[in-house]
Amino acid sequence: MFKNRRLLTWSLLLILAVVAGCKSKFEKLVASNDTGKKYQEAIRLYNKKDYSKALLLFDGLNQKYKGRGEAEDLAYYFAYTNYRLRDYTTARYQFKLFADTYPNSARSEECRFMSAYCYYLDSPSFSLDQQNTLHAIESLQLFINLYPKSDRVVEASGLIADLRDKLERKAMANARLYLDIGDYKSAVIAFDNALRDFPDTKYAEEMESLAIEAQYLYAQNSLEIRQEERYTLAITMADRFVEDYPKSKFLKDAQDVKKHAEQGLVQVQKLMAASQPVVKEEVNKEEEKVTTQNK
Repeated sequence: MFKNRRLLTWSLLLILAVVAGCKSKFEKLVASNDTGKKYQEAIRLYNKKDYSKALLLFDGLNQKYKGRGEAEDLAYYFAYTNYRLRDYTTARYQFKLFADTYPNSARSEECRFMSAYCYYLDSPSFSLDQQNTLHAIESLQLFINLYPKSDRVVEASGLIADLRDKLERKAMANARLYLDIGDYKSAVIAFDNALRDFPDTKYAEEMESLAIEAQYLYAQNSLEIRQEERYTLAITMADRFVEDYPKSKFLKDAQDVKKHAEQGLVQVQKLMAASQPVVKEEVNKEEEKVTTQNK
């Protein structure tokens, strides 16, 4: 029995020894304290485009090389390694950290741009929250302000235009949602705010056309006493649209809404005119009642 146990123990030790011996050179290097060798191998793996392994070696070296000549290169490669692995959140932080830490470096301009570019890459679809889009615009504009003569200014400006387009689409989608759910007053306000915030938007015609529709539906669903002024505003908005965009693809839509608004206006004016004698009679009765009570 004891012999069998001893045999089992030796077998387990032999297996552990074999497993330990099978450790790759890379795994041994990761576990070692040889920072110089780690640094050289990390650079080699990066240039070989083996970014996952390079990151394992770069990670943790920053503090050990702080204040040394290799620290700048290490920070630069570490930022790009995260970028190549599409970890844009970490990459943008590392690029910004590089630019802040080494403002006089020949790579500072590049890293400042890359930090902003990572924000751009992290900007989500227009239907989602646009906080990263706003950060990206701010970062790209800061880059342009800091390096107005940079060759990257044209690219940065193009990226800002792309991001602004996303914000414009978001604003239009939000306003249109109010229209779709039947909150017409909020839709009119939202379209107006979007047009004020983005006066040069390429979606201006579509948004103004939808604003006219929202105003008409707002009037149609209002109390009769409020309909006249609201139909009138819809007609005014349609007239202005026709004048501003005589060749718009949304021209017919605006003209159709105007026609319906005019019909609604005529109808409500008739109803209000017909109700005037009744209203006047009710007022007279109230006045006679008050006079009698006073006597």
